[in-house]
Amino acid sequence: MNKERYTQILVSILIAGILFSIGFYAGKKNSQSNIPTQILNATTTESVDLAPFWKAWSLLDEKFSPASSTTAAITSQDKIWGAIQGLASSYGDPYTVFFPPVESKSFEEEISGAFGGVGMEMGVADDMLTVIAPLKGTPAAAAGVLAGDKVIMIGDKSALKMSTDEAIKLIKGDPGTPVTITFGRKGVKDPIVKTLVRALIEIPTVDTKLLPSNVFVISLYSFSETSPNLFRGALRKFVESGSDKLVLDLRNNPGGYLEAALDMASWFLPTGKTVVTENFGTKAEPNIYRSKGYNIFTDKLKFVILVNEGSASASEILAGALREYNKATLIGERTFGKGSVQELVPLTSDTSLKITVAHWFTPLGKSISNGGLTPDIEVKLTPENTKNSADPQMAAAVKYLLK
Repeated sequence: MNKERYTQILVSILIAGILFSIGFYAGKKNSQSNIPTQILNATTTESVDLAPFWKAWSLLDEKFSPASSTTAAITSQDKIWGAIQGLASSYGDPYTVFFPPVESKSFEEEISGAFGGVGMEMGVADDMLTVIAPLKGTPAAAAGVLAGDKVIMIGDKSALKMSTDEAIKLIKGDPGTPVTITFGRKGVKDPIVKTLVRALIEIPTVDTKLLPSNVFVISLYSFSETSPNLFRGALRKFVESGSDKLVLDLRNNPGGYLEAALDMASWFLPTGKTVVTENFGTKAEPNIYRSKGYNIFTDKLKFVILVNEGSASASEILAGALREYNKATLIGERTFGKGSVQELVPLTSDTSLKITVAHWFTPLGKSISNGGLTPDIEVKLTPENTKNSADPQMAAAVKYLLK
């Protein structure tokens, strides 16, 4: 190594050391608390001015006054968790969320077993917490909660800026205990307040029936681990009925396991046909999920899939694929548009990030997240056309199959 090169390296090291010392000192000086070294050692691929962050930290330390003397003191670690929550929310994606220690443990419990709740799947639509679907046989369904209802308040807390995970945490609780939820509903002027009694939620899966018109109906309520076997049994009943007219009712089905949707699509599609593409943008090559090729039905099958704004995720994957291969006609209302994929990533031993890592695209390249699926035949439900338990969407499906 020549002398000039050695001198350049030495100067660079000295400058880096001086800048690090100044930054460390400035950060320490602007706060009365110890700042975690993870922040000081953070790296980035672009120049970022962190001065406003440290100034805000210092001003809050200096000026913030708690509501009362009993308010718990905030720690430096609490501030870091809050900063990470803000960082996650800055991406503008309602499904990208940071879980600090308590929330992380709660989320893991929620996805690993049964729990007390009211039985409504939620997401974010129009920048508001929205009911994707009330699940059949649950307190929410019994109380008349509808897909598309906006959640305004949970108890005495405003839900207008609340994430789905925050809302779930508040709604969850011991079976038998009440929770009051205030909803907004399209076409209804005043807020709707409902007190729901939590129950142990067991999600139903499949119902079948043969209508007097010889139209066979399979109602699918979720895409669970057991759904593929139950769906296979339902298709067997359909074949045994002798009917060639099938309605698959996916209304208020909020989705579930991707593998279940792939298995169900495989009964209608040849081997190798694309069912859905998992698109990672520029981050990675897409994953293409293909039919297993059970493909037991001929072109003589007359097939309608019923959808509404409560049809989401795996429901949209299945309905989108079968419609685009001209296997089924969609009737009902526009679907929810839940076409994103989340990954739960441990951040520390007791915290985690739930990150949207990809989006689902139909075989013809339509992003499910971008507005959901528009039905081939739109039939909207109104108070007038649903009197006396009428179901104009099912009626439209039967009429279409019989013509």
